[in-house]
Amino acid sequence: MAWNEWEQLKRRAADDKATHLRLNQAAGSAAGAGDAGLVVHQDDLGAVGHEAFQLHGRLHNQVDVAGVGADDHGAGTTVQTAAALKSHHFAMGAGLETTVSVRTAQVKAVLQAFAHILNHLDYSKKLHTRDDETIAVEIRSRNGAAVPVSVLNSYFELAINEWL
Repeated sequence: MAWNEWEQLKRRAADDKATHLRLNQAAGSAAGAGDAGLVVHQDDLGAVGHEAFQLHGRLHNQVDVAGVGADDHGAGTTVQTAAALKSHHFAMGAGLETTVSVRTAQVKAVLQAFAHILNHLDYSKKLHTRDDETIAVEIRSRNGAAVPVSVLNSYFELAINEWL
């Protein structure tokens, strides 16, 4: 962003006297879902996590090409076929072995991605719940009552005006 763009944005913000505050969890809030920026509900995260868990399980159980029909040594039928072809000097054996290796690596990468999604969703739910609890405790008036949104709005107006 060029300096003149920054100055234009600051001027535009200063000209716009109406500052707005929007809280997702404010009691009695009339804000609709279309008004919010980033809003994620616990149920949404749970549904995504459930889907990722189910896909992880199905993928893990159904696409194990290397382990299908495993022998006593753990080599699957595809790997056994590749070894047999290689032992008879067929070039296709090495190609089949490479195919199994690449596919196995790709499946592991996708499984890791699903595991990462699940871990991140669990972490996000816990973090944001803790943040909501902290904010609810911190924005109370001296008598313990919730601070009205209008008072919070005036704090933000002061902060924005001082910043500009």
